[in-house]
Amino acid sequence: MTQGSIAKNLITFSIPLVLGNAFQLAYNAVDSMIVGRFAGDAALAAVGTADPVMNLLILFITGTCMGASVLMSGSFGAKRSKALRRELANLLLLGLAMSALIFGAGFALSRPIFALMQVPDEILGEALAYLRIVLAGMPFTCAYNIYAAALRSIGDSRTPVIFLAASSLANVALDLLFVAAFHWRAAGAAAATVIANLLSAAACAIYTNRRVDALRIARADIRPDQRTLRDILKYGGATALQQCSQPLGKLFIQGMVNALGVSTIAAFNAVGKIEDFALVPERSIANAMMTFTAQNMGANEKERARRGLWRGMLLELVYFAFICLFVLLLHGPLLSMFSAEATTLSEGARYFRVMAFFYWLPAVTNGMQGFFRGVKHMKVTIALTCVQISFRVLVTWLLIGKLGITGIAYACATGWIAMLVVGTVYFRRKVRGELE
Repeated sequence: MTQGSIAKNLITFSIPLVLGNAFQLAYNAVDSMIVGRFAGDAALAAVGTADPVMNLLILFITGTCMGASVLMSGSFGAKRSKALRRELANLLLLGLAMSALIFGAGFALSRPIFALMQVPDEILGEALAYLRIVLAGMPFTCAYNIYAAALRSIGDSRTPVIFLAASSLANVALDLLFVAAFHWRAAGAAAATVIANLLSAAACAIYTNRRVDALRIARADIRPDQRTLRDILKYGGATALQQCSQPLGKLFIQGMVNALGVSTIAAFNAVGKIEDFALVPERSIANAMMTFTAQNMGANEKERARRGLWRGMLLELVYFAFICLFVLLLHGPLLSMFSAEATTLSEGARYFRVMAFFYWLPAVTNGMQGFFRGVKHMKVTIALTCVQISFRVLVTWLLIGKLGITGIAYACATGWIAMLVVGTVYFRRKVRGELE
């Protein structure tokens, strides 16, 4: 990414990321669609209730990997091969420890968390089963994300997608088997996800160790290095906290939604799944901007890094125009993939008719966050996300009683605007001078 057309580099790197993130989201979306169709709205609501907790834990892992990839991208750009392998090895050791901690804490605290979220009694058992089974597969989720981050740090965003696509197809087949044929309901969907994650992790690890010389770890590399672990925790930990602060806020919002009944819970789950897919390209462009910036800063190409920021922002806004029209025109058929209940479909449609016009805000703020990570300003990404989610939770609390699910759309817009204002001020005062 230190040579050639900036726009071409960002686009070609982003496309596999879009596909990869879409396949990752497909795990949960297929779970929801099949569970909703074959097990009913109660089981769908159980999956939707467990999702914010599950996503919080998964985003902690992916955030750590994302932050660590900034280190690896810098080492690759500066041609420090030994440092690159050492960073990957220590990230794997840290990942094993994190997986064990997340499983133990998540399993023990899942019931108290659901109690705080006011999960209805009729779906509590299924929600617990779904979450605890997914937690058992955390080592596989962690391993895949570590190897995928390492490959992306050296400019290969395509290979992880191939393995993820194959595992996604396996997930669909297993969902149909466990939920539609065996009638295991939400627990069957969780089991399918764990097995699929195992397949993608194993394939990615085997490929990297056999085919990618830059990332082939020797036995001597597999030992804790205090300085490397400290750097991983410094950058990865900051990104993990930033990634987790938003779903933590969504837990509070989910609690407010839960008080509105099963139909609204199911609608909120459906729009969340669709929205996750809709925003994938925005997030993928932001990740491409992060890797592009980190590699160019590592190579001391500051002017090229600066130009990459504005090219990336332009790509973000072009995509917004597309997704706004797409959601406005097709939200009905999309919602019907998750539920056939008229109330659920009506609630979801009300949300999208408002939210479609606000998607330019996460486009710009995602690009800003990706650039800040690339120049290693990790702490500000935490602050910006905390500003955004704080406004979102507060405005949701103020509006949800009067506007229902539509109030959440206005709350999201308020949070993104606050984030954009603070981020712009920070860039002008703290970052712009580093690019000169």
